[in-house]
Amino acid sequence: MSHSETGGVRQAQKQRTRRALLDAALGLLEEQSLSSLGLREVTRVVGVAPTAFYRHFRDLGELGVALVQESLSSLHATVRAVLAEQAGAEERIDHTVAVVERYVREQPAHVRFIARERHGGVRAVRQAIAGELDRFATEVAAALKSQPVSDGWSDEDVRMLAELYVDRLVMTASAFLDVRDGGDQDTERWRAVAGTARRQLRLIDVGRKHWRDAVS
Repeated sequence: MSHSETGGVRQAQKQRTRRALLDAALGLLEEQSLSSLGLREVTRVVGVAPTAFYRHFRDLGELGVALVQESLSSLHATVRAVLAEQAGAEERIDHTVAVVERYVREQPAHVRFIARERHGGVRAVRQAIAGELDRFATEVAAALKSQPVSDGWSDEDVRMLAELYVDRLVMTASAFLDVRDGGDQDTERWRAVAGTARRQLRLIDVGRKHWRDAVS
């Protein structure tokens, strides 16, 4: 085996171990917070020595930051694409709620991690979540700014609107998760969460249409 091939094998193994550490931590965090998680717990699940952990992360806080990026990055582009659709407001709202619903169904552990650690005890992770949500709001603001109904709006007001949307999406994801964890997925309670989310977004949309008149 050539030197380059050996290096490729080692790099692939390193990536697999890193992935295994992330997955193990995420699984353990189903039942506890990051601040209570022990490094040895994670490495024991993966089957590596504790010292091997430091080849991938400085500490559990850095691992948590990686989980934050992983948990939220995939949602950004999807919601941004929905908001950029040329469909009517009602259809965009339905699509947005459907995106959040699918996200909770497919990645409940990631949603639970964000919900728990958003106000958790690890400062670096709290800051990472705040930073990701801030970036999310910036992306949403850009999509909203491009819509005709935003003509004449100040950048500050569009940003405020974007933050309202992002806050509602986060709260909706948490509500779906609560229902799922209660064993009521695909029941009336689940549909009620979706219905409430649609009404809330419609309320925001109605207010948006009259905002310029209210502040003029």
